[in-house]
Amino acid sequence: MGKGLRRTPEQIIRALRQAEVLSSQGLSIERLCRELGISDATYYKWRKEYGGMGVIQAKRLKELEAENARLKRVVADLSLDKQILKDAASGNF
Repeated sequence: MGKGLRRTPEQIIRALRQAEVLSSQGLSIERLCRELGISDATYYKWRKEYGGMGVIQAKRLKELEAENARLKRVVADLSLDKQILKDAASGNF
């Protein structure tokens, strides 16, 4: 796959499973990464994040990460609104 291509959690888990098979056949990490079209840094990052995970668990992880990011934005917006109201109430605008 091309450089910079975003893969879904399902594709990543599939690639990690394929990497396990290739590794068990004696391929080095560098060689299996070449076969998968990824860098070895990407392989290790994926393995750290998705290793041992099933597809459903990976989907849920991504959903929770997206929800967490959304909630952080909401908190930031509310904090800003609160500060604006506080400044307006004290006449510092």
